[in-house]
Amino acid sequence: MRTYAAAPADAVLARLLEEPSLARGVVHHALLPARDADTVPLPAWVDPRIRGALAQQGIAALYTHQAEALAAVRSGRDVCVVTPTASGKSLCYELPVLQALAEDPSARALWLFPTKALGQDQVAAFRALAAAAGLAVSTATYDGDTPAPIRSSIREAGQVVVTNPDMLHAAILPHHTKWFQLFEQVQVIVVDELHLYRGLFGSHVGNVLRRLLRICRHYGSNPVIVTCSATIANPGELATRLTGRAPLVVDRNGAPAGERHVLFVDPPVIDAPSGARGSALTLAQRWALPFLRAGRQTIVFGRSRTGVELILTGLREALREHGGPRARVRGYRGGYLPTERRAIEEGLRSGDILGVVSTNALELGVDIGRLDVAVLAGYPGSIAATWQQIGRAGRRQDASVAVLVASSAPVDQYVVHHPEFLLDRPPEEARVDPDNLHVLLAHLKAAAFELPFTPGEVFGPGPADDLLAFLGEDGHVHAGDDGRWYWASPDNFPASSISLRTAAEENVVIIDTTPDRPNVIGELDLFSAQTQVHEGAIYLHESAQFHVDRLDWDARKAYVRRVDVDHYTQAELAVTLKPLDVFAQAEVPGGQRRHGEVMVASRATIYKKLKFVTNENLGWGKIHLPELELQTTAYWATLGGAAAGWRRADLDVALAGTGRALQTVASVLLMVDPRDLGLVAQVRSPHAQAPTIYLYEAVPGGVGLAERLWERHAELVGGAAELVAACDCDSGCPSCTGPRPPGGDAEVNAKSLVLRLLAALGAAEPGDARDGAAAARRRAGGAATAVRVTVPVAP
Repeated sequence: MRTYAAAPADAVLARLLEEPSLARGVVHHALLPARDADTVPLPAWVDPRIRGALAQQGIAALYTHQAEALAAVRSGRDVCVVTPTASGKSLCYELPVLQALAEDPSARALWLFPTKALGQDQVAAFRALAAAAGLAVSTATYDGDTPAPIRSSIREAGQVVVTNPDMLHAAILPHHTKWFQLFEQVQVIVVDELHLYRGLFGSHVGNVLRRLLRICRHYGSNPVIVTCSATIANPGELATRLTGRAPLVVDRNGAPAGERHVLFVDPPVIDAPSGARGSALTLAQRWALPFLRAGRQTIVFGRSRTGVELILTGLREALREHGGPRARVRGYRGGYLPTERRAIEEGLRSGDILGVVSTNALELGVDIGRLDVAVLAGYPGSIAATWQQIGRAGRRQDASVAVLVASSAPVDQYVVHHPEFLLDRPPEEARVDPDNLHVLLAHLKAAAFELPFTPGEVFGPGPADDLLAFLGEDGHVHAGDDGRWYWASPDNFPASSISLRTAAEENVVIIDTTPDRPNVIGELDLFSAQTQVHEGAIYLHESAQFHVDRLDWDARKAYVRRVDVDHYTQAELAVTLKPLDVFAQAEVPGGQRRHGEVMVASRATIYKKLKFVTNENLGWGKIHLPELELQTTAYWATLGGAAAGWRRADLDVALAGTGRALQTVASVLLMVDPRDLGLVAQVRSPHAQAPTIYLYEAVPGGVGLAERLWERHAELVGGAAELVAACDCDSGCPSCTGPRPPGGDAEVNAKSLVLRLLAALGAAEPGDARDGAAAARRRAGGAATAVRVTVPVAP
């Protein structure tokens, strides 16, 4: 279809579904009905000037969730607002902050956003609202790009300070005496995009918030905390773990929504024996193109920067035909200059830009107007992120379209062939563990630097005296004559040694030697560096390719130069694992399930050169790096007496395939990146003396994922059986059981062996497993999403 005639999104979709080459790939087509707004009048206490400003923006009443949140904040209650994209969450904190400033100009507010772009976007929106109300409010962004002269004025006179956790951690809290006016008068603290603060990052941020609230208490303030989140399974628990305070959860959405079509699309199998499928990037481009030609504003999400550039190039080339709107399709990702990103955002709001291809940088709440179509080139990794991206389209009352195009990755295949997983079940949990000892001790040092600790003072799960005594043995703190603990280390800035977003204490700095004056272009933690910047690696940065000429491991420096090649590199790790302690164990039908503490040793061994698009192996090389050790937590399943009936060759294949399937489903259940969970399969575990599959947390000390897997063992093995059984392959493939072990027999039916092993570990028959998992979710109180209509798809 190469028409450039304007047409509604649903009309374009109807024509696409008549095209056999596209319709054949539609696995499921759901129609989510429209929803009317549920509103209440503005509260009587709202300042008339603010009422007038809202009226100028077309707001004459509040959605019910906004009214509930505002009433709670007004009464001094913490709130956690959990509603979909474009439901007006921002007003839940903008309005009470503006009202507080209207009543008392000396009031202060601190807003935390995970990215600079989102913070700047909210500053612009709040300034516009304040200006419309005729209120002179000093609102400013304090981040790494803020010039030094402006920083001092923000510290002295900023009424609303907008920053990110990293700046709060390293640039504000250690210098709190310069910010006394903020901390004495702060009335509201906002933590937006709460669902992003999970895993290691969230565990660090939880401790940053502990330090923040400790300093607020020191200056005599007790601010209300407003958190905003995409829909997740445990928002109240997450907010409590991060802030240490239980909020009122506001999750009854009163915002309207138009009718939405949601399509699940699977690329065709192009090689039946191997199970290889067509490119998700190419198919996503094919789905997006007709909507752009029909004048529908469209966003395409890619999983990586490289993927974004490939899709963007393909769309522009296709639109070149017949003078299409090629220049009105732009890319958006990290690496673009801030001025470029702002121009693209404004172009989308005004309609000058028709289409955008983005990484998850536009998944967050940056205002980009009201789009018609969202195409997802690959499953984003979690239910919450998927609905965030789908929610970028359909902000009007008109019909919208969302297309999820699966890649050949096991997680994608599971989701696209189980649409009920996305449409019917509640979103995943977001897990954090601020009490992780590695993380807690690091922030205890920073907190002691900021303020002395009094005897019995609580920091984290309880009084900090014992931990402070431990730090005192190493000379970091000392007990004064008054009984308080004081910072004593020659390290005058402990926060600078803590990275909120990486696991290793040390990072490898990446230095580009291409220009005359070498410059630093990035850094990686040690665990990532051994596989991404080893000598000979191709390191990708902002879609540019760099060859790693030298890695000085001892100095933690990687020297790279710019290249233009047709391949990338992929390193392999040799991993060994040794259990140290068992925290809990239980019997399963064919063995045992356990979770506990483990020591993981990893060493990068070889790397492969893989051609872009085709993944053809162009060669390999050896990696010479020392072994790294990681003490963490793990979940493991052990095959008991049933192991006696297995041939060794079959068991090798079954363990590898089952481990891959369990890792895939675990990442889906727990809302984590698959790389957050490492996999080790042992034919004869030295600990259990039996075949064992370990899933370990790739974070020192763990953040609670292993315990949740142990608790959800039945769902885990049931989901893995569903994943493998539902795959279209005959005997196992990369989309379900993963690559075969080296030297494995190509004639072995990996699929049947994996299903046999999963059944031994307690998985029901695939159909029963699905029903059992659904029943378990109902017993757990999981809420279903809105009623939907299933639209028949072509056979």
